[in-house]
Amino acid sequence: MSVTTQSVSTDSAPTKKNLTIIESTYVAVMLFGMFFGAGNLIFPAFIGSNAGTNSVPAAIGFIITGVGLPLLGVTALAMSRVSGLFELSSKPGKRFGLFFTCLLYLTIGPLFAIPRCASLSYTVGLERIVPNDNNSQLYLLAFSAVFFALAFFFAMKPSGILTWIGKVLTPIFLVFLGILVFTVLLSPVSGASLNASPTQDYLNQSFFAGFLNGYNTMDALASLAFGIVVVQTVRQFGVKDSKDVAVNTARSGLFSCIIMAVIYIAIVAVGLKSRITFSPSKNGGITLAQVSEYYLGQIGLYVLAATVTLACLKTAVGLIASFSETFSKLFPKGPSYLVWAILSTLVSFALANLGLTKIIDYAVPVVMFLYPLAIVIIVLSLCSRLFNDSRIVFAWTIGFTFIGAIYDFCNTLQKIQTSINLKPVLKIFSEWLPFSDKGLAWIFPALLGFVIGIVCSYLNDNKAMAEIVKSSVAPGAQGSVASDDDFDENNVNV
Repeated sequence: MSVTTQSVSTDSAPTKKNLTIIESTYVAVMLFGMFFGAGNLIFPAFIGSNAGTNSVPAAIGFIITGVGLPLLGVTALAMSRVSGLFELSSKPGKRFGLFFTCLLYLTIGPLFAIPRCASLSYTVGLERIVPNDNNSQLYLLAFSAVFFALAFFFAMKPSGILTWIGKVLTPIFLVFLGILVFTVLLSPVSGASLNASPTQDYLNQSFFAGFLNGYNTMDALASLAFGIVVVQTVRQFGVKDSKDVAVNTARSGLFSCIIMAVIYIAIVAVGLKSRITFSPSKNGGITLAQVSEYYLGQIGLYVLAATVTLACLKTAVGLIASFSETFSKLFPKGPSYLVWAILSTLVSFALANLGLTKIIDYAVPVVMFLYPLAIVIIVLSLCSRLFNDSRIVFAWTIGFTFIGAIYDFCNTLQKIQTSINLKPVLKIFSEWLPFSDKGLAWIFPALLGFVIGIVCSYLNDNKAMAEIVKSSVAPGAQGSVASDDDFDENNVNV
């Protein structure tokens, strides 16, 4: 996940129905810049390395959540005519909206995504450059201190560095990635054979394992947090009608997502080919470092380290700025932007020193909890016209989804932290929650909540209509029917 936004001076643009080809390309590039960061490299590489011969179904599952959901998230924001994530997530209630917004920004901020930027930079490149001795933790500490000092400095005035890095670094990053991918995939390895047996979850349910691994990109969460920037850009280009905005946003997003899907497939292939020489790695960062050094030598490792570090620095700057700005607006009487920036930087610095593998492991339960809620919010927002955007439907569906998300959170936590004994409780729920063994325990509760919400909304509508009809009957004239002039549909309060 990356954050790169640029302002577009098109306030005076005439109203139109569709973007031009150049404008659509600009929006597509903006979407790609927002979603694709250095972190998006490690998870498809991990899939290729661990799924082995089952990489195809695993890659399909990964693309659904890593590419399809972000596109739907941005489209949902465009169709909902809201001003941002807080308003969108507040449809079931403002308390839930505040809770979800805060937790989402904490996850894509100092609790996971920002510290991952520093640890990823170190793992992918510098860890294989610095001396291999007992001081590796000290090296990580020193590197992360410098990394976050620079990130905080640029977060105080992010526009210049984000524009420069977005225009210069991203092309360099993609050029090097292209060199790495083509070199690895086209290089013959004499006397070697591919021994890529699937490992762990990729052995029997590779599709679902890839589907869940797509959660870790957090791009669907990012689409809810930053997608409003893309929507505003489309409107600034002169597309004003909400339906046209949604269509043009989806069209540009589709082009951007196709590019992302092609890159993901190529990186999965790189991870798969790494099995010729290397064993499955603990994370995709190690896989990329291994293949870079093996196929491009020491120089390639230095270039990879520099490029990924700068790309992660760009992402960290954008996330610190976005997190601080959002929280300062959510709590206007609370800490200032500067205080939030300091706090997020310090927390990120502390968590970064846990190492990339531990950060990923301990963030997975939170991501497993957030993603079901995000998916349901996106789907309900896309089809809200079918039930008149009823708050009752939102509340029931998300309320039941919450139950399944709690189960997925606890089940994932149990796998990571074996000292926590949740098996008795989890066993009870797993017996009546379909797909719970695949990490998708939320699907059935979400469908059940949606059905209940539709029924309750229908009954509530009928009750409200009955009250209107009753109140329209004049005193002393019971049994009479109100005329059309007496009925005002604008007074219907559901």
